[in-house]
Amino acid sequence: MDRRISTLTLLSLVLSGVGAILVTIPQPVYEVARGNGVTLPCSITFQGTGTPKQTIVTWSATADTPGAQEADVLTYYSTTNGTDISTMYEGRVSLDVDAATANANLKLLSTTLDDNKMYRCHALIQVAPSTPICTTQGKAEYGQNINLTCLSAEGSPPPTYSWQSLDVMNKPRVLPPRSTVQGGILSLYNISKDTSGFFICTSKNKIGSASYNLTLAVMPPSMNVASTAGIIGGVIAALIVLIIVIYCCCCRKKKKDEEYAMGVREEEEEEEEERETFKEPVRNGASPRADGQLDARGSDSSVRNPVELSQRDYKNRKDLDDRRSDYDDRRSDYDDRRSDYDDRHSDYDDRRERYSDRNERYDDDPRYDDRRDRRINDDRYDDRNRDRPAVPANKPPRRNYDD
Repeated sequence: MDRRISTLTLLSLVLSGVGAILVTIPQPVYEVARGNGVTLPCSITFQGTGTPKQTIVTWSATADTPGAQEADVLTYYSTTNGTDISTMYEGRVSLDVDAATANANLKLLSTTLDDNKMYRCHALIQVAPSTPICTTQGKAEYGQNINLTCLSAEGSPPPTYSWQSLDVMNKPRVLPPRSTVQGGILSLYNISKDTSGFFICTSKNKIGSASYNLTLAVMPPSMNVASTAGIIGGVIAALIVLIIVIYCCCCRKKKKDEEYAMGVREEEEEEEEERETFKEPVRNGASPRADGQLDARGSDSSVRNPVELSQRDYKNRKDLDDRRSDYDDRRSDYDDRRSDYDDRHSDYDDRRERYSDRNERYDDDPRYDDRRDRRINDDRYDDRNRDRPAVPANKPPRRNYDD
């Protein structure tokens, strides 16, 4: 009676660094008569980008009974082109390997009922690690924490990573005390200028290894470009404003000096004119009369019209008051001169007081009364009074120099 062998083919997937290995069997079930031989096909496709260094193909079988364990049938190694066959299958199995088509077909001879199992094709392709790519995560500035990453794009079995360091003089050194290594990541904490140097990452598996040299330069904290530009712009703007202020101050000072010089000249002219206007009415003991004639005391000088003098005095004082607010700083000089004038006026008052005392003595003297009576009775004196012009009604009051 013919017996059949059932085999179950599975899709075996072995991941590598950048791709995968796709293992396929065309049919899920193969049937064969007892005692005959059968070929179980296995197609292997490598989907990585590296160059395989070694391919390992393993066929295994599991009995079609509950709790059965999987056992290897044979294992093939491409580097030695050798095959390890299980003891129970010696003399009955072989592997047909075709490198051009990447097939590893299992040939089973003289089948029996014990060969009624599930068969699985495994493939492992080993590739040496590719040159790792290293990057720096974070700012390489004083006091910062950064990570140095290292990763090989290819490698099967998956590679392991190690780090070593050199100082700026290219001398070997131990890693910083405050550092950790996890996989291909080297973490550095609170870095400083001494952290600068060379860091070498090595990626390695049992097929081969590859290294990468990373240069680390730790710099002082840098300012943001935008903030730096803002600071420079602010300084330039401040300088421009300062130049404008200085220029305006210089122009104002120059104008003020010119006004001061002009004001001094005008004030000197006004003072000179005022001195001419306010001359003492009594000079050399003589007093002018309204008609220009000399009084009894005698004088050879004449004076101006009193009304004209009063109007001119009013106009001069009004102009002087209008400019007084602009020349406060020169008032002190004027006050000094005014003080000298007050001193002279005080002397004049003293003389006038002495003159009044002398008149009082004359009034008390009986001899003066006799002369006055005789003068009243004298007709010649009356004639002189009639010839004198009357005092005008609009005569301005006498100026008080104490105000």
